[in-house]
This record gives sequence, C-alpha cells and structure tokens, in this order.
Amino acid sequence: MPIKINYKKCCWKDGKCSSCSCGGACIGCVEACPVGALKRERKVIFDSKKCIDCGACVEACKHDAISLSN
Repeated sequence: MPIKINYKKCCWKDGKCSSCSCGGACIGCVEACPVGALKRERKVIFDSKKCIDCGACVEACKHDAISLSN
C-alpha cells in the first residue's frame, strides 16, 4: 500500500523548510524511512519501488502530511 503526501501540509517547499515548528531542521519522514524511499528535492519525492509499506514515515511526519493510501 503506497503512501500519499499532502503537499499543502508538508513543510518542505521549494527546496527548504517553510515551518517554524521544526526550526528549519526538518528532520522526520525522510530520515525515518529505512529503505530511502523518500528524499528532499524541491519537494519531498516518494519512490514507490523502494517502499516496503512500514509506515515509519507516517509516524515520523510532524505535520500529518503523509498517510497510507488504499
């Protein structure tokens, strides 16, 4: 079951953190992924071929921007 990213809620926009709540550190979903299925570019990019459906990114996202889609 792949994840879904709500880019309106995601704090990573235009290649940088846009949220004061994470202090510009933006540590969370990308670092939580054990297989590197997420990476930060201009926005958070998801590679469904690498994803193992563990849900670690969902739990780590402080902004509730990631969910498991069905």
